[in-house]
Amino acid sequence: MKHQFIEGNIVDIHNRHIYYGQIEIVNGVITAMNRIGDIRPEVPFIAPGLVDSHVHIESSMLVPSVFSEMVIPCGTVGVVCDPHEIANVVGSNGVEFMMEDAKESPLKFFFGVPSCVPATSFETSGGVIKASDVEALFKQGAWFLAEMMNFPGVLNQDRGVWDKIEIAKRYQKPIDGHAPGLIGKDLAAYVGAGISTDHECSTIEEAIQRIELGMFVQIREGSAARNFNQLYTLLNTHPSSVMLCNDDSHPDDIAEKGHIDKMVRMALKREVSIFDIYQAALVNPVLHYQLPVGMLRVGDRADFVVVDNLDDFIIQSTYIDGVAIYQSGELYYSATPSRVVNKFTDHYITLDQLRVETQLTDPTVKVIDLMDGELLTGEFLWKPANGNGIVNPSVDLDVAKIVVINRYQKAKPSIGFVRGFGLKAGAFGATIAHDSHNVVVVGVDDDSIFKVIKALFDQKGGIAAYCGGVVEILPLPVAGLMSNEKGPVVASKYAELNKFATERCQTRLQAPFMTLSFLSLLVIPSLKIGDQGLFDVNRFCFVDLIS
Repeated sequence: MKHQFIEGNIVDIHNRHIYYGQIEIVNGVITAMNRIGDIRPEVPFIAPGLVDSHVHIESSMLVPSVFSEMVIPCGTVGVVCDPHEIANVVGSNGVEFMMEDAKESPLKFFFGVPSCVPATSFETSGGVIKASDVEALFKQGAWFLAEMMNFPGVLNQDRGVWDKIEIAKRYQKPIDGHAPGLIGKDLAAYVGAGISTDHECSTIEEAIQRIELGMFVQIREGSAARNFNQLYTLLNTHPSSVMLCNDDSHPDDIAEKGHIDKMVRMALKREVSIFDIYQAALVNPVLHYQLPVGMLRVGDRADFVVVDNLDDFIIQSTYIDGVAIYQSGELYYSATPSRVVNKFTDHYITLDQLRVETQLTDPTVKVIDLMDGELLTGEFLWKPANGNGIVNPSVDLDVAKIVVINRYQKAKPSIGFVRGFGLKAGAFGATIAHDSHNVVVVGVDDDSIFKVIKALFDQKGGIAAYCGGVVEILPLPVAGLMSNEKGPVVASKYAELNKFATERCQTRLQAPFMTLSFLSLLVIPSLKIGDQGLFDVNRFCFVDLIS
């Protein structure tokens, strides 16, 4: 029998009280919490651990066991995960891979079953998740049905969509949502289908509509999509209806800024009550998903953190099941990454195939108009200069060329144009291209774009940039999404690539690779590009590039 005693200022989130006391732990379970006296300001605080209510681990570019090494020092004890990205590459085998690798870590992982693989029928993925796969993965221990992005399918009674929803209900599993911009009667019908969360709110008005219908709003602060500043007041006004999540965060952001602890600090600086913060950062996700994560109560698993104070909220220690996994800057756990899974065809695109030609004398080009820090895009109508029938990018007008290539089978490249990157030279791209994860590259000239494409195919996955005769690449051998290297190594290399894109290619975006990866996501308005062409999400159909 392992018997422990820990003293400090105890943050009792259930009685909304802080006192100096002693916690008794036996075999990883809290058996007593004894009050000794009032707060002692010079003594560290013992607070519950943190839970990320919605994360795609693949976006960290780390396998789960290595991801845990990055977030445990941030006070994270549990993560609610949607392995949607790897499922789009290798199907249910990818979900099983993530579950298998996660078992090597003390972090508490709770995987959902991806509901939309592929996300739409308008793109080519490497994997498919059918209703029978959903049921099989529930039997293997999956916790919930992950984000239902196909809201048109929900509203239009699509049989394949509803089969998955009905299976989730039969197994009494929560159903996550994803419905940017959906309002009114359509939103009510979507929620009425049993969908209980949404992490895609960007305005208070959107959020309130969802809360009034009974949904949980997951306030997101990722690498590209950041909505905390717009939504944090919900922590004050609707603490029982919100959760905190990172959704998509790259490794350098986690290494530099933190994980859910980052959002806790942001909220504390805005004078949000620590108890309301914890309602969103722990209580709501634990109760909603029925997670076996301790909340610092007698009878709970001993999952908690020690912090210096409740102003700076700097993590000193992280305990999971009563074991100090991280303490005083040292991590008492080292991951051993598991096997590699992937799906990739051989390189087959030629330079000539990247040329855009038109016979029109006065063409109008539909250009994807991006907004820094948002997944939403607009449409810009561009009159290109006369190029003898060739439509070339315009550095002066900030119009770059974007190319998406099917990486699973041979097909013609899909080519479009995008405004907002601020590119002056070169090109960059990746095999992280939501949601089917084909190859996506943006650049100012065909030669640079071609060199990035070749580098990505040669490595069978990665993130790459080219400028001035130099190619830089971070290989991602696990499904073209994740590295099997350690977190700091991946974070450092990714930071170098961001610097290369910023200084050499001269993009002005704060997260250029993350932003690029979402330009092929055909379920977020309004204009996007997939491997089969330019797509208008509002009309849910392909549109001509040139008219």
